[in-house]
Amino acid sequence: MNRPHARNALGNVFVSELLEALAQLREDQQVRVLIFRSAVKGVFCAGADLKEREQMSAVEVGIFVQRLRGLMSEIASSAVMGLIETTRGLLPGAGGTQRLPRCLGVALAKELIFTGRRVNGMQAHELGLVNHAVAQNEEGNAAYHRALALAQEILPQVDIASGMAIEHMCYAQNIPTQDRLEGMAAFREKRPPKFVGK
Repeated sequence: MNRPHARNALGNVFVSELLEALAQLREDQQVRVLIFRSAVKGVFCAGADLKEREQMSAVEVGIFVQRLRGLMSEIASSAVMGLIETTRGLLPGAGGTQRLPRCLGVALAKELIFTGRRVNGMQAHELGLVNHAVAQNEEGNAAYHRALALAQEILPQVDIASGMAIEHMCYAQNIPTQDRLEGMAAFREKRPPKFVGK
């Protein structure tokens, strides 16, 4: 994410771009792990773009919040380490409360919501908001490198349910092809198939 002037705040255009990128990646059979990274040093995402939101009508805000909720559901991110919307007189919208893991507990979730307190990486790790916390390096990309290492661990792991789902999806794409019909006919007629790539 690279919107430095707004600290990667999520405005209409930025949300549209992220949703479009996610839609394209969902169709890419080669993508197994997705890492969201900020190109803005020292910040991941400032949340909703409140300057832009201030200019919206009530109806536009409702539509925008729905789109933002959709985006949060798509990425299921827990990178946000605070629900500071409450310090602006706003409810933690766009899946804000969903950013808090269920295991966190109602009391602590309420405390974070009502106080709008921000927590650093180590505190977030201790609270269970994030799985990993790493010391920053000189380049400012320690979290990215940890995410890459984690992605390398995830890549070879495909459970049987995922494998079956992938197989079902691939088979569904294969069923209507001419080549599948040709392969079946060739088998039945005991001859080599003549595939055409369709």
